[in-house]
Amino acid sequence: MLDESTVWAEDGAEAPRPVERAPSPDRTEPPASTSSPRAASSSEAGPSQASPAPAQPSPRRAEPVRLRDLTDVDPILIIDAQKTSEGASSPYIAYVIRSQHGDARRRYSEFEALRVVLGKLYPVLIIPPIPPHHSLGDYAAKQSKAKEDAQVIARRRRMLAMFLNRLNRHPILSRERVFLRFLDPGTPWAEIIHAPPVTHLPKNPLRAPAQNPTDTSLGHLYNVLPLPSTGQTLQDPDQRFLESEAFTAKFSAQLSGSTEKVNKRLMRRWTELGADHADFGALLNGFGLTENQPDLAHAIERTGQAIDATYVSTNAMVQEWERTFTEPLAEYGQFSAIIKQLLKYRHQKHLQYETIRDGASVKLERADAAVLETKRVQLEELERTELEAQRLHSALDRSARPGQASEDPSASTSSEPADDVSSTAPPGARKSGAASFGLLGAIQHSIHNMIDVDPEATRRSNISKTRESIGQLDEGQRLAAGDLRYASSTIQADLDRFQRQKVADFREMFLAFGRIHREWCRKNIEAWEEAKREIAKIDADPSGGTHSAA
Repeated sequence: MLDESTVWAEDGAEAPRPVERAPSPDRTEPPASTSSPRAASSSEAGPSQASPAPAQPSPRRAEPVRLRDLTDVDPILIIDAQKTSEGASSPYIAYVIRSQHGDARRRYSEFEALRVVLGKLYPVLIIPPIPPHHSLGDYAAKQSKAKEDAQVIARRRRMLAMFLNRLNRHPILSRERVFLRFLDPGTPWAEIIHAPPVTHLPKNPLRAPAQNPTDTSLGHLYNVLPLPSTGQTLQDPDQRFLESEAFTAKFSAQLSGSTEKVNKRLMRRWTELGADHADFGALLNGFGLTENQPDLAHAIERTGQAIDATYVSTNAMVQEWERTFTEPLAEYGQFSAIIKQLLKYRHQKHLQYETIRDGASVKLERADAAVLETKRVQLEELERTELEAQRLHSALDRSARPGQASEDPSASTSSEPADDVSSTAPPGARKSGAASFGLLGAIQHSIHNMIDVDPEATRRSNISKTRESIGQLDEGQRLAAGDLRYASSTIQADLDRFQRQKVADFREMFLAFGRIHREWCRKNIEAWEEAKREIAKIDADPSGGTHSAA
């Protein structure tokens, strides 16, 4: 069994520091080290033209950093949920968010869009979940009223407020401008979604820097990076992240597969028990009204009231149970799926790095995913051919140079009769010759377009293109190494932060679970003590002596 302290947190060790993001006027960036992925990789790999096979950049060396949740922040509240149709053709529920920026109104779909945008802006951070969509069962049971169900709205209010507060306490996400504008009551969501940095986001996160996906300055290099295929496996996996993936899968299976199911079954049975107590209490209260013996009638009525109190306390316990235990449990089930996606992104970045590094042995489906070693072999072959062509050209020049002077006079004299012939030729003949030359010239031009008539120029062009492609792949390899280093360090740092958050949350969850059961017991003891005192007043033998009640 894996110990989570060795998977999501490293005792006595610190995660590598995220390297500096490219500055953007539309984003508030976290503090970071002064080295960029490109600079860090260049210092390890050296210039691309230094040798045919430069040293491979290492993706794992980085400086230590810690991410810790902020504590001195004001809480964000969702104070109301209002039904409105403002700015829409059909009514919807708007949640009123109260923060230091004022009271903003946002609908559920805007919360959902915010989370998607943050996930694209920060593919290496754990973005908190939001409550899920209505299930098909909800729509089937409540038809068109599913979105207006009071319990669903109350649950969404609590979980959306938790989502905002988790963002507000995050050391990086709390300073993201998109999030701050979301809290601003004067900024409509349509304005946020159609402005930078959202409009600069790439379609594929693997085609952008992990450190700042909105940076388009290196787009020409990221576009040549190969995309890992589905069936690829890592040749040199990081054992730390293999253990993280295994632990996350076990954690997810434990929560979603067993714990949540049993917890929901318990809540359902407690709810049914409360309903049965309500029915039984009503029956005893009616039965007490039909009894002629006053003492017995009062005792039956008091017993019915104690059963009613059990129903009330059970109902209150189930509601608190859902708020303090069931909802956080479901949230952590969503967290496990989010961490899986995070580790998958890091896995794909690792595959991308290995693909461009060792691509000669990997068969890619994409025809344009040329590999670095293959390009180097092509360049060497083209350069060897170019050298041979230059030697041959030099030899031909040396052999032709001695007879060039003697041939020139004869060529000049022999050209004169030709000019005379052409000048004395009849006009019709000259016209016919020009026409035939135009036709032949067109045919010759078409043939030249289809046939490589200048192999020397083509060869030199291929050499230039191959060198440029190798330079791009060398640079892309350094970028991939920097991305992998940054993704590994930042993901590990955020996993460590999440581990501390998880321990604190589960501690509070189980303390709350014990408190609600203790409170249920206390309320029921009080109700049944009163019922006992009333039962003790019953005259067990109305015609003679009395017997004390047990």
